[in-house]
Amino acid sequence: MKISKPLVEAMVAHAGETYPEECCGLLAGAVGRPTHLYRIQNVHETPKVFYEMAPKEQFYAFKNMRHNGLNLLAIYHSHPESPARPSQSDIRLAYDPEPCYLLISLQQLDQPQVRAYRIVDGAVAEEPLDVL
Repeated sequence: MKISKPLVEAMVAHAGETYPEECCGLLAGAVGRPTHLYRIQNVHETPKVFYEMAPKEQFYAFKNMRHNGLNLLAIYHSHPESPARPSQSDIRLAYDPEPCYLLISLQQLDQPQVRAYRIVDGAVAEEPLDVL
């Protein structure tokens, strides 16, 4: 996935603001390149280890995408205390094979890591992440 440095910085900032809880959000764009970031509130009852997107905010994001002719390209969330790789629950809950799944690790606060994955039918494949 090709992504601009400002979008990566915005995701990392979002993760830092919600630390020690997980953040979550969506990236959308046209022609396969993300241009819009939608921060979505994590409403899970245990947000330090799981995420669940606020339904109304998620609905608004998809409505806005349709209105602007954008496609969902990535779903992102943070791992405040673990590596930037999908957990078993991340894999189990990856219901849509189309978007890329971006993970932000704050395990080392001074060196956040962002990685991209495709998750299809439980199979995980890391994808190159080109920050432009």
